[in-house]
Amino acid sequence: MNEAATTGVLDVGCFSARLTVVQHGDTRLRPVLSHKTRLHLDRALDLAGRLRPEGIEAIVAAVRTANRVAARHGVSDIFPLATSSVRDARNADEVVERVHSETGTRLGFLSGTREAQLSYVAARRWFGASAGPLAVVDIGGGTVELAAGHGSDAQFALSLGLGAREVTRAWFGADTASAAAVARLRAHALKRVRDALDGTEHQLRGYRTVGSSKVLRQLARLAGTARRGSPEGELCVEDLREWIPRLAAMPATRRSELPGISRPRARQALAGAVVAEALLTVFGGRATICPWSTTQGLLLTMVEQRQPEQPGRSQSVA
Repeated sequence: MNEAATTGVLDVGCFSARLTVVQHGDTRLRPVLSHKTRLHLDRALDLAGRLRPEGIEAIVAAVRTANRVAARHGVSDIFPLATSSVRDARNADEVVERVHSETGTRLGFLSGTREAQLSYVAARRWFGASAGPLAVVDIGGGTVELAAGHGSDAQFALSLGLGAREVTRAWFGADTASAAAVARLRAHALKRVRDALDGTEHQLRGYRTVGSSKVLRQLARLAGTARRGSPEGELCVEDLREWIPRLAAMPATRRSELPGISRPRARQALAGAVVAEALLTVFGGRATICPWSTTQGLLLTMVEQRQPEQPGRSQSVA
């Protein structure tokens, strides 16, 4: 593999470290190299929000493995990205320094706002200019990203602390949840979204809402709307309202047996559904699911930066 012709992202998240490499100039982002190492960082956080030694060791091992895979294929142009599971840990600086000292790779972070902008870039490129104005919602583990715009770049972007993993930790101590606890979270999530938009939600009428995250993709499959004819899939707020009480009554082991819900994400499925309900209540009631998200937005930006420079055009990865 010609290293001058490839660009990659190493995405270190809660459940995996995934290396994705694409050819320069390939805006369709067909991977020429992909490698994933499983992680369970949600199990490695202590009560103070610090990553315990076993979690740090797992990240070091995953980065070391990804570096070996990349070197074996002659790939050197890689952006090492750590998401909120590392970024928001109380000992994030310690983790970064430990990984750097043992692997030579310094993990980088993107702000929540930048992640929102990149999710928008990915969704816009997936659906194209003909899709009209887009409102993109992305539920991650630590945060929720919102972005909207008419053109190739988002006109506004913001990040909220409503990620499925963190909401689960803060609101649901047990596997199952009472109706009262769910009701309180539903009210809280809806208020947070509306307060963040600060009365501007009416300006998004007529925008096409796009869901851009694994949480939303899994919920769409659970709800079954992807089997009703839309190739990208859809998620409707009415389906979420049917599933929320059912998810609340199930332990995580039972949720993982449901269509679309993976075992690592089973415990946070309820929180993800409640947050998704709040988002879709505000953003028009339904979202078309996009298979691309922040990582693809970052790859697209990197690929374009490595093309011959065009007058008057500049972009920043971070």
